[in-house]
Amino acid sequence: MSKNFDPNAAAAADAGLYGLGTPLPEAAAVVLGVPFDATASYRKGAAGGPRALLRASLQVDLYDLVHGRPYEAGIAMAPIDGRFDAWNAEAGALADRVIAVGGNVDGNPSLARALARVNALGLEVNRAVRAATEELLTRGALPVVVGGDHSTPFGAIEACAHRHPGLGVLHFDAHADLRVAYEGFQWSHASIMDNVTRRIPEVSRLVQVGIRDFCEQEFDAIGNSGGRIRTLFDRDWAAARFDGKPLRELVRAHLAHLPEKVFVSFDIDALEPALCPNTGTPVPGGLTWREANLWLDELAASGRTVVGLDLNEVSPGPAPGEEDAWDAIVGARLLYRMIATALATR
Repeated sequence: MSKNFDPNAAAAADAGLYGLGTPLPEAAAVVLGVPFDATASYRKGAAGGPRALLRASLQVDLYDLVHGRPYEAGIAMAPIDGRFDAWNAEAGALADRVIAVGGNVDGNPSLARALARVNALGLEVNRAVRAATEELLTRGALPVVVGGDHSTPFGAIEACAHRHPGLGVLHFDAHADLRVAYEGFQWSHASIMDNVTRRIPEVSRLVQVGIRDFCEQEFDAIGNSGGRIRTLFDRDWAAARFDGKPLRELVRAHLAHLPEKVFVSFDIDALEPALCPNTGTPVPGGLTWREANLWLDELAASGRTVVGLDLNEVSPGPAPGEEDAWDAIVGARLLYRMIATALATR
C-alpha cells in the first residue's frame, strides 16, 4: 500500500481488490481468480464470481472488529489468467452436451470425445492452479483461490498438502461433494472432496460443516472413511440450535478433529440461500452470517494455522456486470473475513 493510503476513504475504481492497491510481491495474501464452471450441473454463472467479487470488494469497510487491520499485511488479486476463460468456454459448451444426457455417453462416440475433452481441460485447470499456488507458497504468501465452481481449488489443496503432509481440510458446503466422477466428469464440482480424499493421501482429515444435500453413496463414503471424514450435518446443527445448546462448544468440538495445518474450502451455498440466491445449487437450511463468522472466529482462536483457502460458487446472477449483485456483496465480505482469519493464524 502507498504511505498515503487512507483506509477510511472511498476506494478508487482501479485500486485493485478492496481498493488496497497492494503490489503483488508485497502481499501476504494473494487471490487467484479461476473463472471456470464448466461442470456446473444445474445453474451456471459462478465463472463470473472472481470479477464480481473484485468489483464488490471496493465497498467493503476494512476495519475488522476481531482482527483489526488485516489489510495492513497486504492483500492483492493476481491478474486473471486468460487461459481459464478459454478453457471454460470450450469445456462449458462440451459439458452441456454431456449434462443433457445425464452423463450417459455409452454408444455415442461424439459425446464420449466431448466428455474426455472436458476431463482433459479440468486437468489443465488443476495444473495451472497448483503451479500458481506453489509459487505463492514458496515466497511465503497465503494462496486464496476464488472460483468458479467448486472443482477449481483442487490444485491448491494438492499443493498445500504436499507442502504440509497431514493437512486437514475444513469444508463448508450444502453438499458433501463426495460423488465419484459425477455425470462422468472426473473433475466435477460435485466430486471435489472425493478427489481430495482419494487422490491426495497427504490430507489426513476432512471436516465438513453445513452438509444437507447428499446421495446414499456419499453418506456411505462418510461412514466408511474410518473417521477420516467428519461431517456435521445441517440437521444436527439445527437440532443443537433448537435445543438451546451452546453452539460455540459444538464448533470447538468439531474443530478439534482438525490437525495443526488447515486448508479452508468454502462453498457459498453453505450459507442460507437468502445470502446466495444465485448460486448454482442452493439448498434450504444452512448457516446464518453470524454462525459462519462464529466458525471463523473459533478457528482463529484454536491455535491452528490456515495455510490456504478458497471461496467458490459465488454467482453474480443475471446481471453479472452490476457491482450491487447481492451474492457478490456477501461473497466479498466473507472473503475478507476468511483472509483476515487466515492471516491471524500465521
